[in-house]
Amino acid sequence: MNLVWKLLRQHISIPQFIGFFFANLFGMFIVLLGFQFYQDVMPVFTAEDSFMRADYLIMNKKIGTASTISGRSNTFNNSEIDDVSSQKFVKKVGKFTSAEYKITANMGVNGTNVLNSEIPVEAVPDEFIDVPLQEWKYTAGADVVPIILPRAYITMYNFGFAQSHSLPKLSDGLVGMIDFEMFVHANGNQRSFKGKVIGFSSRLNTILVPESFMDWSNSYFAPDSHSEPSRLIMDVNNPADEHIGEYLSKKGYEIEDEKMNQEKTTYFLRLMVTMVMVVGLVISILSFYILMLSIYLLVQKNSSKLENLLMIGFSPSLVARPYQVLTIGLNVTVLLIAWLILYFVRDYYMNIIETLFPQIEDGNMLPALTVGCILFILVSIMNIFAIRRKVMHIWFRKD
Repeated sequence: MNLVWKLLRQHISIPQFIGFFFANLFGMFIVLLGFQFYQDVMPVFTAEDSFMRADYLIMNKKIGTASTISGRSNTFNNSEIDDVSSQKFVKKVGKFTSAEYKITANMGVNGTNVLNSEIPVEAVPDEFIDVPLQEWKYTAGADVVPIILPRAYITMYNFGFAQSHSLPKLSDGLVGMIDFEMFVHANGNQRSFKGKVIGFSSRLNTILVPESFMDWSNSYFAPDSHSEPSRLIMDVNNPADEHIGEYLSKKGYEIEDEKMNQEKTTYFLRLMVTMVMVVGLVISILSFYILMLSIYLLVQKNSSKLENLLMIGFSPSLVARPYQVLTIGLNVTVLLIAWLILYFVRDYYMNIIETLFPQIEDGNMLPALTVGCILFILVSIMNIFAIRRKVMHIWFRKD
């Protein structure tokens, strides 16, 4: 064994092995980063909204130049709602009820005011909200109103306001930190309500309140006002049913296509990650080729001496072992350094992701650890067999 190591050190090419090391490190890191990033980001696009039922569609009338000029209403009357309800693909239909009065909101976190403006408030039938009844309940005239905020509000707060004002970032588990006040001035009355934030929803672009509060407040603050709904919420049998698209096209309706956008985004994310991982694999394969070429050249230079060692009684396994140990050692070093670099890179981008999407779970590096071990085992096995095959050629005098 020591004799073989001495022969190995005489002809080893340091630049060749340095080139292999960095090429393999770069390739391994790209593969691990692509796979880990995909696993970390996917929950953002695949997570279901915790307050809205899964199989629903929000529908409104198309607003275009022609409808604006003609003065066509963008609201739904009772006959249109009945027509929607009668479709075979619809289980049930609910109306978005808007406030007939103006509401000004003041939102604060830890005593710091972060929002003070007029806000849109809507309500939908309670059966479309997946919240325990005791949390989504309002008694007429009470000062506390449960509300669900659009997640976009919290994203803007976390990514902009919180960072610049050194305030804590908010997540679903920290809704109790939000102080939300609503002020109503209408019909000669003025009233303030405390909004009890029970969570955030990515499916909404307005603040949602219980239907019982909306019915009471509209009758109290704007008894003479009534407007038709401009949006409907539908619970359908199958959101992918082709009859839905045909009906919408025929009637001039459209749906909020957040699901479609998520599917498209997920598809392109998979495509980009796949391309990045392919590039990493190509670099890893090229680096593997560089290593094997270096080993082959090293063995070739020592072929006559290695042949003598084999002839005096050294087994092919013993002769090949130093080369195998060298390659496995390089592979282990590459894998450990790639994991270390990935740890710091992941910590950086997860801070950004968690700021934008506080609801996302932190996760772990298990995907990268698993893929790294698999690649290490595969590459090491190939190295071991390739080196042994070269030594066996010498043993059988086939060079």
